Amino acid sequence: MLPQEESLDILIEFLLQYGYQKVQNIPIDIIRKLALIVIKENVFVYEKKFYRQVIGGAMGSAFTLTLANIFMWKWEKQLVHRLKVSNEIYGRYLTWFIEEYTLHIMSHFRYVDDIFFTSNDSLECIDQMLDEANNFHPNIKLVRQIGRSVPFLDVLIENRKGTLTTSVYHKEAAEPYVVPFGSDHPGHVFRNTVDTAITRAVRY
Repeated sequence: MLPQEESLDILIEFLLQYGYQKVQNIPIDIIRKLALIVIKENVFVYEKKFYRQVIGGAMGSAFTLTLANIFMWKWEKQLVHRLKVSNEIYGRYLTWFIEEYTLHIMSHFRYVDDIFFTSNDSLECIDQMLDEANNFHPNIKLVRQIGRSVPFLDVLIENRKGTLTTSVYHKEAAEPYVVPFGSDHPGHVFRNTVDTAITRAVRY
């Protein structure tokens, strides 16, 4: 879960690092105040009592997703820096959170908080790296799955004699369940559910 105040501090750090004093003529101090309202003014009713969300942001909110990506940018930057300092990893950072490393980690992909990478290092070295990454922040804990066949989002990736192959991954805990159409989710969630099901069926 995103720590609210810290996430907003990281948002401002992100904007300043990339040279933004304003975004569409809005000063970043005003952006922080507006972001504070969006992230903190989330309430819900449970058993006739009002509750305010004090950790994280509203599920499905476009801003929460953006803030989560920026929060992970800060964490990921520390990870890459630590590995570079110890000469374990070097490479280049590309847009959309893709790195290609020529020493130990061969490729690395991240979608919000799901990470996939390949490596020729020993299992002990990989475990040590992930253990160090888990100590960066109390709100970020990596659950690892290592093997010749691993799921990543909707894809099952297999290493077949040095060649990576992919197929559609069916998560047992999620299927055949979908979001009930009587819920209060935004309309695009239901449309995306249908679109995703059709896409997966075509690619299966």
